[in-house]
Amino acid sequence: MTATALRDQPGTRLVDHFERGLEAPICLTWELTYACNLSCAHCLSSSGRRDPRELTTEQCEAVIDELERMGVFYVNIGGGEPTVRPDFWHLVDYAVAHHVGVKFSTNGVRIDEAAARRLAGTDYVDVQVSLDGATAEVNDYIRGPGSYATALRALENLQRAGFRDAKVSVVVTRQNVGQLDEFKAIADRYGATLRLTRLRPSGRGADVWDELHLVEDQQQRLYDWLVAHGSEVLTGDSFFHLAPLGGALPGLNLCGAGRVVCLIDPVGDVYACPFAIHEEFLAGNVLAPGGFAGVWRDSALFTELRRPSSGGACSSCPFFDSCRGGCMAAKFFTGLPMDGPDPECVLGNSEGALQGERSIPAPGQDHSRPFATRTEPVLVQLLRRRPDRPPTSPCAESPLAGFAPTVP
Repeated sequence: MTATALRDQPGTRLVDHFERGLEAPICLTWELTYACNLSCAHCLSSSGRRDPRELTTEQCEAVIDELERMGVFYVNIGGGEPTVRPDFWHLVDYAVAHHVGVKFSTNGVRIDEAAARRLAGTDYVDVQVSLDGATAEVNDYIRGPGSYATALRALENLQRAGFRDAKVSVVVTRQNVGQLDEFKAIADRYGATLRLTRLRPSGRGADVWDELHLVEDQQQRLYDWLVAHGSEVLTGDSFFHLAPLGGALPGLNLCGAGRVVCLIDPVGDVYACPFAIHEEFLAGNVLAPGGFAGVWRDSALFTELRRPSSGGACSSCPFFDSCRGGCMAAKFFTGLPMDGPDPECVLGNSEGALQGERSIPAPGQDHSRPFATRTEPVLVQLLRRRPDRPPTSPCAESPLAGFAPTVP
């Protein structure tokens, strides 16, 4: 059943239709490239270097043709930094001409005055400029030196060009959750809308999860702020795990992985979840016989995800209907049971499992640059290092590696 046909099915909750899956995703995320001029500390796809196997322009056009036939409303284009791909603007124009709307995320590096004017004159395109601090000090700690100024310059160029309703896209972290009012002021200043999303422990985000994810009182602070500003702020259904703090937030409040959303990566691999680029969530490839439609409709993984779930350890929780056990990717990348509570469960139901022995999965593909660059963030605190990721040089190894600091 398509999303359009759902309006003709009275008497059934929309979420019930979504849980069983649709004939086509309402939207999907498409990482066009892993190439990026930045190396953000929490990058979900560990971007930096281009994968030489990227889909060609013609192959991307074929995917767009298929999305048009399936009736997909729009694609969320990301990366990496999608605008550094030479055919980016062509693919945007091609999608719009084939009735597939485009939302793309950018750090702003290529949004100069000419690009802003081009975007302002194009229908069915939305721009999300990433910003992870309301000040340069906070933002550049996560995204790298100069990235704050780059993002604001892009927002200014879009505003001057007459582009309406750009998005200021913020990953909420321990360092910036106290700046929510300031983020809203920045969005208002540029005639934009604030969009908040949740930090996930995937990609490079796994390395900094312990340092960046919210603590208990910050979860409450974020929830209260969202309740107060819900009609003015987008969340992308990121925060349904906060529902036990006082009720469901606006939105779907459902993990849509493999049901209403999915991800296509630069080489055409299709994953159930935009936040879980890992072989455990790989459903197929758009270049295989049957194309994307075949993966969406027939893959064993998607079929399994669309089956009714008992709720596992969370089924007895009175908030299960609104929380649904939280985020699948967050549980997977912290080594928690998939049928158990979210690692940030606000009721504390995951604390026992987090303190016990866990098997944390090895990272998926890593496209990080092998050597540090001037634009990489420098996190002040010592971070845990995975054994499969040696230091970039002998001098980069911490002299305190292997020692656990004691807190008096």
